[in-house]
Amino acid sequence: MRDQGSFDCTRLRLATLRTTRLDKSHRTDNSCRRVYDSHVTMKNLGILLSGRGSNFEAIADNVAAGKLDANIAAVISNRHDAGGIELARLRGLKTLLVPSRGKQREEHEREVVAVLREHQVDLVCLAGYMRLLSPWFVQQFPNRILNIHPALLPAFPGLDAQKQAFDYGVKVSGCTVHFVDADLDHGAIIVQKAIPVLESDDEHTLALRILEQEHIAYTEAIRIVLEGKYRIEGRRVIASASSTVK
Repeated sequence: MRDQGSFDCTRLRLATLRTTRLDKSHRTDNSCRRVYDSHVTMKNLGILLSGRGSNFEAIADNVAAGKLDANIAAVISNRHDAGGIELARLRGLKTLLVPSRGKQREEHEREVVAVLREHQVDLVCLAGYMRLLSPWFVQQFPNRILNIHPALLPAFPGLDAQKQAFDYGVKVSGCTVHFVDADLDHGAIIVQKAIPVLESDDEHTLALRILEQEHIAYTEAIRIVLEGKYRIEGRRVIASASSTVK
């Protein structure tokens, strides 16, 4: 029969082994941490805009209606005359102006990142933000910056995408929500919405019909990312079927 001292030592070793295994099960590399964050902690949105804020309004409407389980932590603009900032104020949201004029790109980006971190932003949503982000900025929020583009990427990147598509004579156009990387309109695609180009369309009516799809697509993409209901294989973002707008 073992004496009490031997029994106590055995219990101590078993407890230590269980603790070690528990620590290993909770220890995560970066990829595991990203999945954990998507499911549990990612709720705070930071909106960057430079203009009227139409896509921001659609996101805010879906948050207010309970269609998107998120909190808009901050709405930031580089332009004092951006209509979206006033719309955000009217909604009682936190708004911040971080002017870009007269500043070096690095200086301005560091100011924006500091504001995003101050407000504990988890996911950055570009909503008509008319600045190309540097690789350094993107690295601060890896796979945590989304952009929406009014064309079916990789076709027609850059400015005036609707006009580009119309002038090219395409029969189908639409919009794309994608992760932001260091290149223009290049990151992995999360959601695309397609519409036919009608014989009666001009570039303006086409742009308006694409905009309607943008308002649907952005919320759908945000939900996919926040819920972590996706995986990335190469350039393919593969989402579960349960993340569409209700």
